[in-house]
Amino acid sequence: MSNKDHGKTILKNMEKVIIGKTPVLEKVLVCLLARGHVLIEDVPGVGKTTMVKALARSLNLSFSRIQFTPDLMPADLLGMTIFNRQDNSFAFKKGPIFQQIILADEINRTSPKTQSSLLQAMEEGEVSIDGHTYPLKKPFMVLATQNPVEYQGTFPLPEAQLDRFLMRVSLGYPDAAHEMAIVQQSRHDALSHLAAVAEEAELLSMQAAVEQVYAAPEVVQYIVSLVNASRSHPDIYLGASPRASIDLLKSGKALAYIRGRDYVIPDDIKENLTSVLCHRLMLSAEARIEGKGVETVVLELVKKVYTPAVNVHEG
Repeated sequence: MSNKDHGKTILKNMEKVIIGKTPVLEKVLVCLLARGHVLIEDVPGVGKTTMVKALARSLNLSFSRIQFTPDLMPADLLGMTIFNRQDNSFAFKKGPIFQQIILADEINRTSPKTQSSLLQAMEEGEVSIDGHTYPLKKPFMVLATQNPVEYQGTFPLPEAQLDRFLMRVSLGYPDAAHEMAIVQQSRHDALSHLAAVAEEAELLSMQAAVEQVYAAPEVVQYIVSLVNASRSHPDIYLGASPRASIDLLKSGKALAYIRGRDYVIPDDIKENLTSVLCHRLMLSAEARIEGKGVETVVLELVKKVYTPAVNVHEG
């Protein structure tokens, strides 16, 4: 089986547990292959935890679920240095962050100090404690959840921290037919019987192959034009950063790879655009008063920016 076939196999495996949400599962896999992190904004009970566990099981990666609460301290997340009286030495006890797939549950319910410690690990792939630096095992991915409805007792992530997430996704409620299948299926049983379809080494190879996917200069210019348009749109108070341009390119390469291509086309960028941009933008006060949604405004950017014709035989 080729590496490209592995992508489709991983998706099909996860679909055994998460029914009727293939586009969302694909975006999560895109983020993993692009070495990014995901913000899952959703109401309770739609399968967020199950989805993350299914991803870890499908790839035979270590998994950790961290429940973020107001009293959670950075040491509870990262670990701490403990004194051993028997030999008068200090030893570092690793925290739950030292796993490969991390479910950061309700990240907006913990203090900004603890949020920052997680986001530093996400950005740098390592943690520093008591003057020592400890690398995190690769592949490493954080999938953080937050409830978009409840705001009481929460600490909203500031824009600079939201920018660290490659994508924001939402599972949403299933339709009636898929909900029937979910009710009849025991998610716990389905998850416990889910077998790995790829290993760590294969995933690392896939991530390396994604980086080699070709993006024509016209595609890169298209990305930059879209991001620049977000900075001058009258309904947007805070536009997207250069990191958004980089993430659009990375996610476009990963999507092309999953679709079996070794080159990026503009449609790859369009398909990822709302998931990559929406959580990074801040609408103007006037736009919010008028009831405009950020996704609608992002889609307006596509209409304003010229879509290039790309020679797929280059590269």
